[in-house]
Amino acid sequence: MAIRKKLAKKVNGLRKVLAREESLKSRLQNIGHLLTGNALTSLIGLVGFALTARALGPSDYGILALCFTYTSAVERLVNFQSWQPLIKFGAQSKEPETLNSLLKFGLLLDVCAAATGFLIAVTLVWAFGPWFGISPEMSGLVTLYCAVLPFQISGMPMAVLRLFGKFRSIAYGHVASSILRVGLCAIGFAIGGGLFEFVLIWMAAQIAASLTILTLSLAELRRRGMLAGVLKASVRGITSHFPGLWKFAISTNLSLTLRSSANQIDTLFVGYLAGPAAAGLYHIAKRIGRLAQQVGDQVQAVLFPDLARAWAASALDEFHRAVTQMRGILLGFGIVLVGGIYLTIGPLLRFAVGSQFEAAAPLVVVQSIAVTMMLYATVTRSALLAMGREDRVLRGVLVATIAFHATALTLIPWVGAMGANIAHIVMAAIWLSMMTVAYRQTPGIRQDEHL
Repeated sequence: MAIRKKLAKKVNGLRKVLAREESLKSRLQNIGHLLTGNALTSLIGLVGFALTARALGPSDYGILALCFTYTSAVERLVNFQSWQPLIKFGAQSKEPETLNSLLKFGLLLDVCAAATGFLIAVTLVWAFGPWFGISPEMSGLVTLYCAVLPFQISGMPMAVLRLFGKFRSIAYGHVASSILRVGLCAIGFAIGGGLFEFVLIWMAAQIAASLTILTLSLAELRRRGMLAGVLKASVRGITSHFPGLWKFAISTNLSLTLRSSANQIDTLFVGYLAGPAAAGLYHIAKRIGRLAQQVGDQVQAVLFPDLARAWAASALDEFHRAVTQMRGILLGFGIVLVGGIYLTIGPLLRFAVGSQFEAAAPLVVVQSIAVTMMLYATVTRSALLAMGREDRVLRGVLVATIAFHATALTLIPWVGAMGANIAHIVMAAIWLSMMTVAYRQTPGIRQDEHL
């Protein structure tokens, strides 16, 4: 009898080990799909961006970068990023009807945010354009580019695809959109298109990308027999089914808004304080240096639903193990990234966009250091959100963003675009330290789990 109990205990232990390995394997496979798609999207996107830069030159490319950055900044500032509350509370949903209502709630948030973003963007560009580095000559193009905003309905579609594990669809949907952009850029380059033509090209590609993800999510809902239920669902009384829903949604949106004021408006700062050419160099450095930031985004896309489910099920060992594994992987990746960029960025810029953009090389190196710090903090942020500690996330973002703006406004007039990169390092260091302390102080976490 004793032997049988010992054998059963060993078998159960082996099953737990195999389950852990299977969970990590599945997680890494999903991350792998996203990273593969992201890598293809980025590489293909670099071709499109290189064609655009060669066709327009630093000055006109800087104007296009300001158009793209301005609309992205407004979209991020008003977008509720509804996928975060939808995933957190969707992981807790026990009934199909409540999940349908939750998804309908997210869709309505997305539609309202998209419409509001368009109205705000057009109003601001005409009333306060010069404050954002947008001259009267540029205001027409920027206003035209604002037409992409009503199509930015991505929160609910992303939540659907991530909740149901359709990471491959997300990854290769982005690849298809990137291929379309390159094709359009190639046509624009071949016909000798100017700034106006490339504004239309980037607009068309961005709208197509948004519609692709929306279509994929609706197809998944239809496949599961949920589409009609979601569209017909009532959102009345949604907060009684999911207490804390509005608090979580507003807090995470404020966090995103604060971060976006640094991650989106920084190019506008550089353009206003140092001119369009400097903004063009900075935008190139940011695009290259932040390709790795998308690795953190993909890890969060896969990890957050798993953490939300584990925390809701009180599976604390699984929760903390996932956090530790992902932080270690991202830290190692970031260290390799900084070294690789330092050794190769100069020749890469000369080959890709020409020697006139080589001055962006030091900017890329410094940007990659800030990105590495943010990668590590991304996992901790996901963990805190899954635990319902969005208040600590918001507090950390607030302090770090204030430090960013103070540093950027002080240094950009002195050292140009490099001042914005240094400000990102300051922001990342403060945010990382505050996220780590918040995670360490969460009840139930052992001292060896916060490292």
